Amino acid sequence: MPDQSHDPSSAGDNALPPVRAIQAFEAIVRCGSVAAAADELGVSSGAVSQQLRKIENELNVRLLKRDGRSLTLTSWGRIYYEQVRVAFDELRRAQHRLQVARSKQGIVLSAPASLASWLKRPLLEWSSANPTVSLRLIGSEKEPELQDEGIDFRLCYGTDVRRYDRFSELFRDAVVPVCSPDFLRAHPVANEADLLAAPLLDITWDSRHRPPPSWADWAWSAGLGPPKRASRLSFSLPSAAIDAAAEGAGFALGQISIVAELIRSGRLVAPIDRRLRLPEPYFLAWERDALDLPTCADFRNALVAAGHQQQHLSAD
Repeated sequence: MPDQSHDPSSAGDNALPPVRAIQAFEAIVRCGSVAAAADELGVSSGAVSQQLRKIENELNVRLLKRDGRSLTLTSWGRIYYEQVRVAFDELRRAQHRLQVARSKQGIVLSAPASLASWLKRPLLEWSSANPTVSLRLIGSEKEPELQDEGIDFRLCYGTDVRRYDRFSELFRDAVVPVCSPDFLRAHPVANEADLLAAPLLDITWDSRHRPPPSWADWAWSAGLGPPKRASRLSFSLPSAAIDAAAEGAGFALGQISIVAELIRSGRLVAPIDRRLRLPEPYFLAWERDALDLPTCADFRNALVAAGHQQQHLSAD
């Protein structure tokens, strides 16, 4: 039998208690005591107790009962608190979002760290054309909560884009064997079989993604069997494998979007241009209200255009 002082059915269904009384009740339960709730709300314990009595009188039920030196929820209190807690959590979240929005300046973009090299060129070009707008790039493999974290855009891969409501496809990348010039001089290759006999570097991705093309896939595309020698090094980050290749550790299947600049600068070479496409494309996602600002819409269009250009480069 629920612990009650009055019949709750006698209370008006639509009549709400004062907000201060609801706030006091929520704070008591969440903080664990009247004193802790008073400290948080910046009032006296007597004021909090008064608000608790007021809400119980308004609702015609007893919400809390004293158990020794502590207060515990009655059955009615548990029912009421479940919904009140959700409402106050949403209010706190709304306030946090507003504070983030007010403090944020410019455009914030989040992307996997491995794609920083690809983003460098379109970001520099757009920034030069829009010198009054600040740009901030956050390198992270974790998919962010855009609105909560004050992020306008997220560059993501494959099925990760399902987390977001608004997105556009950028490009589907491809991989090609790359190594350092010094390594190639020490391990010259005339064909695919020569390359597969050289030291190879493996790349393994997070299990939530479909695996990237492997050396066995690359060998099969050339009509050859899988490499006879197991790779001596394996990396979870493509950028780490590419850095190792640039340092002379072996051949890596590097993504075109990441290795193109290194090839142009002479740090890497691609002696055999046999490419395999990644199983899924990259996407650009954005926060719901981001495109309300003309500068953000222009920024989105610039990145999408750069992605389409990369699509042609990766497919060549």
